[in-house]
Amino acid sequence: MSGNEGEQAIYCTHSSHCGGGCLLKVYVQDGVVTRIETDDQAEPQFRACARGRAYRQRVYSPDRLLHPMKRVGARGEGKFARISWDEALETLAKQLIRVRDTYGAASILFKWSGGDTSVFHNAMCHYRVLSHIGGCSDVWGTFSFDGGLFAEQATFGWNDTGNTRDDLLNSKLIIMWGWNPAVTIQNTNTAWYLAKAKEAGVRIVAIDPRYTESNATFADEWIPIIPGTDCAMLIAMAYVIIKGGLQDQAFLDRYTVGFEQFKAYVLGDEDGIPKTPAWAEQITGVPATTIERLAREYATTKPAALMAGIAPGRTAFGEQYHRAAITLAAMTGNIGKHGGSSGGRSWATAGPTAYFRLGRGPRAPRNPVEAGAPPRRNALPAPGVAMRRGQINTAKMSDAILRGKAGGYPADYRLLYQVDTDYPNQYLNVNKAVRALQSLEFVVVFEQFMTPGAKFADLLMPTSSSLEKNDIALDGATGFYGYMNKAIEPLGEARTHFQISLDLAAKLGIADFNDKTEEEWLREIVKGSPDIASYETFKKDGIHKLQMAEPYVAFKANIDDPANNPFPTPSGKIEIYSQRLADMNDPLIPPIPKYIEAWEGRNDPLAKKYPLQLITTHFTRRAHSQYENIPWLRELQPQAISMNPLDAEARGIKEGDSVRVFNDRGETIMPAHVTERIMPGVVDIPQGAWYSPDEKGVDRGGCCNVLTKDEHSPGGAFCSNTTLVQVEKA
Repeated sequence: MSGNEGEQAIYCTHSSHCGGGCLLKVYVQDGVVTRIETDDQAEPQFRACARGRAYRQRVYSPDRLLHPMKRVGARGEGKFARISWDEALETLAKQLIRVRDTYGAASILFKWSGGDTSVFHNAMCHYRVLSHIGGCSDVWGTFSFDGGLFAEQATFGWNDTGNTRDDLLNSKLIIMWGWNPAVTIQNTNTAWYLAKAKEAGVRIVAIDPRYTESNATFADEWIPIIPGTDCAMLIAMAYVIIKGGLQDQAFLDRYTVGFEQFKAYVLGDEDGIPKTPAWAEQITGVPATTIERLAREYATTKPAALMAGIAPGRTAFGEQYHRAAITLAAMTGNIGKHGGSSGGRSWATAGPTAYFRLGRGPRAPRNPVEAGAPPRRNALPAPGVAMRRGQINTAKMSDAILRGKAGGYPADYRLLYQVDTDYPNQYLNVNKAVRALQSLEFVVVFEQFMTPGAKFADLLMPTSSSLEKNDIALDGATGFYGYMNKAIEPLGEARTHFQISLDLAAKLGIADFNDKTEEEWLREIVKGSPDIASYETFKKDGIHKLQMAEPYVAFKANIDDPANNPFPTPSGKIEIYSQRLADMNDPLIPPIPKYIEAWEGRNDPLAKKYPLQLITTHFTRRAHSQYENIPWLRELQPQAISMNPLDAEARGIKEGDSVRVFNDRGETIMPAHVTERIMPGVVDIPQGAWYSPDEKGVDRGGCCNVLTKDEHSPGGAFCSNTTLVQVEKA
């Protein structure tokens, strides 16, 4: 294949923790990427968004990290000197051994995230190394949807709870609850199937504090709701359904346990408070008549898909929202049915145990530190779920570093090993995270750019981009295997995670660490898939699109044949009442879904001082903090705080004014965007902007996490949408 004379076109799957994966047609001439197009093959085409199309600017960005570097200024100052890979690896190996031998392996803290997401070249390469030399302390809790994982595990015993998106075309009603796939993608082509559903006349209702791009494009109705109160509305909808006798009682009797206990709570028999629409109106701000109408519509329109977005779960007690959504899906008999939904996380389609099948890559030995740790309090078994191993929740990482054993944590942490994650930028309470970083003895960061987190490193290791390595990715609204072809050689001295792990293992004297080349491992992984007939064809095409006879529906087998396919819960059924949760004996983790008022909500006494609720949404031009420095994308949208005209007028704020947003944890200064597309009393700062403190410590980059509280929900949810702030003209 060729484009202009001398150009070669290479198909490369792109997967950048951006909510989706797409096919890029990368044109290369003389070893340089000249332009990027996207999928032009047979339908369905997995076409790139703005981020994928701008990837050439990311690869050739003038601030790419191209060489290993060591810190020469104060930590956080961002001053570094170039060193060789040999010196960098030797330094890291010595520091790892020193800290392990002086303080114990538990004092090495390992933290990773998505970054350039892929199957082979990822943070687990480093985890293998650390496990070979005695282990490390790990963390648990995902940024994205740990409240959802907890709810799914408690209710279904499983986390692959989504249908393929083409099944939306079988729906008669779609409820987008805190779901904005036009921006967050949530599997490439999701928005395309929503568009087709809308064209087919499917009614779509959106519930969200903001009038999002998805609402504007697809929804027939927008229902604004106060952040953190979604569970109350769901429970009031359950009240309407129960009082009207609209529940699918046959489904509940056959497939669930605990509905009667939930019913007693909803009707007020348990606590004397009927959870009526009028009750919910006072909490949510949604009119009682709207709640009643939507409840009846959802219960009587069959089939209906309740798409429970993950943003409402990133709140205090966010797992209750997810459990309530699942319960409502069960009450209406929509689980395991074409055109319905399980009520689980909206971003739960691409579960590898659902329909993706691959062979195994290199395995890490058991991490001795975490393998010997006692069971974590209030933890549920979660097979196959990432980031569930550690004793420290991600939200508490800064506190753990600062307080260690004296604060009740398992160890005193001395060395931070940081891979594909932007700590402190993407972590709650940035100013506290900065203090934690300053307290450590050694910090190593594996990165592509001088991010806010990279500035705090003692040792910086440059890693390769998606176009500079061979790998595999999984995604798609209807599922695809993607081959990430190496289009160009790594810039400068950047290396893949696999190569770095080999080099570091050699420095540490680890015997028998690896017995295959990258190519051999990738062949081994692909060989394990019965879907891919030819490795060579897969590599050349860059993609293998799954062909299914019908849309995949989560739990269809459990519903069609429950005797031979029980749910993987203790009861073998959908557990509206969970005995496992009851045995925890924690009032903040009730055995049935309940509305529990969030901290830093509108009724918190702190609201007198900080009266605005902050939500931290996703942005078209960023994938978390990735792409923030790409000029083409920065032109699309300014970083600004969105606020309703009523709130702006009360503060004398006009469009474009510079404002200070603050609370007791920190302060950031940015422009104001005054818009009726957000409800009064709520403000929105898109997450991912780079933390940039001035000489007084005031952030000038628009980093929302200088304001967020470093606390997680009882089930582990990352509470990035539970924050009170005040806004004033700067």
